[in-house]
Amino acid sequence: MSRSFEELADEAGAVSVEGWDFSWLDGRATEERPSWGYHRAMNDRLARASAALDIETGGGEVLAAAPKLPPLMVATESWPPNVAKATARLHPLGVAVVANADEPPLPFGDAAFDLVTSRHPVTVWWSEIARVLRPGGTYFSQQVGPASVFELVEYFLGPQPEEVRRHRHPDDARRDAVAAGLEVVDLRSESLRTEFFDIGAVIYFLRKVIWMVPGFTVGQYRERLRELDERIRREGSFLAHTTRFLIEARKRNG
Repeated sequence: MSRSFEELADEAGAVSVEGWDFSWLDGRATEERPSWGYHRAMNDRLARASAALDIETGGGEVLAAAPKLPPLMVATESWPPNVAKATARLHPLGVAVVANADEPPLPFGDAAFDLVTSRHPVTVWWSEIARVLRPGGTYFSQQVGPASVFELVEYFLGPQPEEVRRHRHPDDARRDAVAAGLEVVDLRSESLRTEFFDIGAVIYFLRKVIWMVPGFTVGQYRERLRELDERIRREGSFLAHTTRFLIEARKRNG
């Protein structure tokens, strides 16, 4: 690696982290993908739906890649920069983008959709999802699981208590879905390799995924970052493990 720590840190600290496009990390980090192929499975369901809602759509990147959208397609997003990006990207495809706070209620009537999707939602309001689904309708979502990339989190924050490490467990998602009146028809989880090949990739990731190390700045963690830079140069990469789970839940008829 010919570039210095300062060069890598300055570059990654200045680049835009708006939207949900991680292409800046190409060649600098890798993340193994879950075996179930969420995008392909989501696209198949969208092609068969009549009215669908994508919650926390980000900049609309995932939804825009779908080859066929239902006649009625709506997306929600709470972060203003992403609302603007999603609007520009999705409106030409006939998708209405609704800006809303990431809290209930969803700004839609009861039984409005036969499909609700969400990739990596921050919070899942199960009772609201059940309310806006039609009887027989489906919620289909890939979510971040417990202790995801915690090798990196704990490098900066130290060992985390068990209740923090267990947060976002798929068993809790099943429980909450059932409590909201939904039937869980599929639930799968996997642990996946994630590697960072330079310190710039680590900085970019932590600036973009802001809940990993809350309040992260290069200045605050410069010495730990410098130590990690030396480790990556010595070992070739920093290895962590991403956890993901897939959940599909159906609203009961009647």
